[in-house]
Amino acid sequence: MEIVKKRRKPVAEINVVPYIDVMLVLLIVFMVTAPLLEQGLKVDLPEANSEPLDVDENAETLVISITADEAFYISLGSTQEDEQEPVALEVVGDQVARIVSANPRIQVFVEGDGDSSYSSFISLMTVLQAAGVASPNLITKPLE
Repeated sequence: MEIVKKRRKPVAEINVVPYIDVMLVLLIVFMVTAPLLEQGLKVDLPEANSEPLDVDENAETLVISITADEAFYISLGSTQEDEQEPVALEVVGDQVARIVSANPRIQVFVEGDGDSSYSSFISLMTVLQAAGVASPNLITKPLE
């Protein structure tokens, strides 16, 4: 009696179960982080017919906001809380001076509500100039 040995062929299939697990984990991560990407204050920006600025996406940004009720807010980069506290104009000057002295290449943006007064805007620009900001960028929305 002769025993016949059968040769096993190698299995040429890819196990996709780990890939599906990774995909589901990434899906959950993106679903959790997507609502956190919205940031900023609700400001009714004035309309202007101007060209968009060339902004370096990798550079750190500092945004100073003026609301309709003349309150000032500071936002550094993408770290922003849902409930921000308004900051006094003197505190804005102190904090901006510290930030600019620590990082002179930071891009400073000013966004103001269309209903805010011109005097609060000029006061802010004076404080920014004293803090060492040579030319802040103004944020507007395009004409409709």
